[in-house]
Amino acid sequence: MKKLEFGLMTFADMEPETVPGKGISAHQRIQNLLQEIKLADELGIDIFGIGEHHREDYSVSTPTTVLAAAAAITRNIKLTSAVTVLSSDDPVRTYQQFATVDLISGGRAEIMAGRGSFIESFPLFGYDLSDYNQLFEEKLALLLAINKSEKVNWSGNLRAPIHHLGVYPRALNGEIPIWLAAGGTPASAIRAAKLKLPLMLAIIGGMPENFVPFINLYKKTSLENGTSMEELQLGINSHVFIGENDDEIADEFFPHYAQMMDRVGKDRGWQPMSREQFEFMRSERGSLLVGSVEKVVNKIVLEHQLFGFTRFMAHSSLGTAPPELVLKSTELYAKEVIPRVKKRLGVAP
Repeated sequence: MKKLEFGLMTFADMEPETVPGKGISAHQRIQNLLQEIKLADELGIDIFGIGEHHREDYSVSTPTTVLAAAAAITRNIKLTSAVTVLSSDDPVRTYQQFATVDLISGGRAEIMAGRGSFIESFPLFGYDLSDYNQLFEEKLALLLAINKSEKVNWSGNLRAPIHHLGVYPRALNGEIPIWLAAGGTPASAIRAAKLKLPLMLAIIGGMPENFVPFINLYKKTSLENGTSMEELQLGINSHVFIGENDDEIADEFFPHYAQMMDRVGKDRGWQPMSREQFEFMRSERGSLLVGSVEKVVNKIVLEHQLFGFTRFMAHSSLGTAPPELVLKSTELYAKEVIPRVKKRLGVAP
């Protein structure tokens, strides 16, 4: 069996401090985040990812800035975006920033590229939403070209061409690993497979089994394009929160999770989350991995049986969950969940 990696990721959610003492400041949220990453490194977790958002309810708009700070206080953990909204960024600067993180960290940087789950960055940086798909395709092509070659020749329709120019600094050990993040559209699976990129699938609703055809499409297209099953890398990202007692952690976590989902869903026409919906989501076949160590272990094992992933990312530190609960969940994930999952799957510790 291929090596299995286990990671954590967060969007660094926060409740804006509109009145002093009410909510949490971006300063405090980022301090908490660095503490989470440092603990994850000390506990031997493989990778930590940070999302990019441009809203008042998230504290990180430039993941590389925080990853660079994390690189200086960690020793082993890989550091990635989750995701880099490449459509509204410049691939040259994206590469330069991640190469810098790579140099600071001693070769631990990765990029998770995607189109993002929100659209605020498009008007903010002057991009037309009607170019949504073409922007991502062109910029991904340019980023991949920069990653492969010091000198770049490239031309497209939505950005000025580059004629045999160097992009510096370069990553420490050749290319920076680049993953393609997806939400389940067939075109994303096909794109990742044809480009021979590792795929990261976010499962944050519904039932995981419904995504099996999507993953099978990715695997089938990868094989057709010359990637062997031994080379194939596949990641699954699920919402995870762990406690020692199943019912108690559900009771503690539900208000924070519901608040986050309702906040996000308000602009999308979602109904407010009920406790009944929350309990269905964390049931055996649901997408939410919240509960005791045993429950979370069982659900990760089930997802591995469904997908055969090589990397599992626990989207933790969700909503306004208190820092002490986040750190406790992280400890249980590292000390209890990961070893038990590996044992169940016959993977070496």
